[in-house]
Amino acid sequence: MGVLTSPRSSTRFRDLPKDQQIGGYPRPGQLSGNVDELELDSEGRCVILEFTAFVLLGVYSPANRDQSRNDFRLGFFDALDVRIRNLAMMGKRVILTGDLNVIRSEKDSTNVAEGLHKEGLSLDDWISMPSRRIFNHLIYEGMVLGNRDEGREVPILWDLCRLFHPEREGMNTCWDTKRNTRPANNGSRIDYVLCSNELKTWFTHANIQEGLMGSDHCPVYAVMATTVMVDGRSVALQDLMNPPGMFSDGNRVRDWSHKDTLSLSAKLIPEFDRRRSIRDMLFKRPERIASALQQNDLANEKGDNVPEVSKDPEASDKLIEADIKLPPIIPSAADIAGRLGKRTKSTSNGDGLKAKPVKPAPGQKTLKGFFKPLAVASEAASAQTKRTQDADADGSQSSAMSSIATLSNMANLAESADNVKVFDPIEAKESWSKLLSKRVPPRCEHDEPCISLLTKKPGVNCGMLSGAMGGMLNTLE
Repeated sequence: MGVLTSPRSSTRFRDLPKDQQIGGYPRPGQLSGNVDELELDSEGRCVILEFTAFVLLGVYSPANRDQSRNDFRLGFFDALDVRIRNLAMMGKRVILTGDLNVIRSEKDSTNVAEGLHKEGLSLDDWISMPSRRIFNHLIYEGMVLGNRDEGREVPILWDLCRLFHPEREGMNTCWDTKRNTRPANNGSRIDYVLCSNELKTWFTHANIQEGLMGSDHCPVYAVMATTVMVDGRSVALQDLMNPPGMFSDGNRVRDWSHKDTLSLSAKLIPEFDRRRSIRDMLFKRPERIASALQQNDLANEKGDNVPEVSKDPEASDKLIEADIKLPPIIPSAADIAGRLGKRTKSTSNGDGLKAKPVKPAPGQKTLKGFFKPLAVASEAASAQTKRTQDADADGSQSSAMSSIATLSNMANLAESADNVKVFDPIEAKESWSKLLSKRVPPRCEHDEPCISLLTKKPGVNCGMLSGAMGGMLNTLE
């Protein structure tokens, strides 16, 4: 709809100058008006990019799950149809792709007639449902019953998968995972790659990848030719897909520059601006490094001389690495406090002000700490803390010296705790052996060994232990 704004701007896309907008935004009176324009854009269901060759729309249409979303779903399809038609009227080529959540015909779903029979509906009623009717108006060879709607007299887009596989059945792209209908290919085709009539000859193949697992959908793809026809002449596709002057006859002439950055590039998003490497996203940059790099950027803009170290990205990364504190080999007092599950109690200094408490380090430092018994260390640490607090109350020693003593003793406790035996491997092996070994049949009241009974009935329980029978009783039978 174009009512949102670009990063770092308060101007809506549709209000930008003509040379900075994609265009084709719905005009007053073109939409039904049942849904607000801002509401249609608020869910981020459509991303539109303009290349030199065409305008690409990536769409995730609302699903038809309940009646509460009917108005929004129809409003979305209505706005999508109007936007594509407006772009076509401007002379722009259009490619529409994504999960459109609509089935175009009976051939594109499994057992449609059976499902309609259960619901008491006819095929004409199903094909004329509002969202399906709008979609079939938009595509070539779409089934539209009766007269075409006003403003939708001419189709705009080709269904590429159906164009290359006109009679193929079972070309489903989505299946119900709860009922596990994918092995039987009981699903529907709701994912598409559609293109305007001018782009029809640009594609050499289109298909689905039904064997690629990992989702309830499967990928859909279309292959473009390396050389295409534009206005009666053969042009390399790379010349059309890239900014002017970057490629000539399919050969690169120049590299990318900041002037070629797309309007939706991550560099224009404040969260990713001025980042030097992926490491910046994982670690908090020290203040001195951040300020130095910021001054470096300002100096670059002014054309001033910049030190060589700040120009080198690897050098700045090394400085960042130097500021990242590695966990100590010997656990600190904060680490011990974190293991004990308690916060260290703050002590007061000579002025009566409370000192800043030591924060426990996040997580354990070694795997051994997970198995290590902390009862001894806990009791000793509690006793030492109590003695320190008593000493502070009596004024026998300063709070600063007691804090140092506490930290030193807790570090010694941590070092001694490392010498505690974690577990006995022989004992552990015997425990696992007892757990995983074959169960020994119990003895009956006559002190006779029972006989194990195994399930012989075919099925998932075949061969499993079903019970035991006393030896004396089994002998009498």
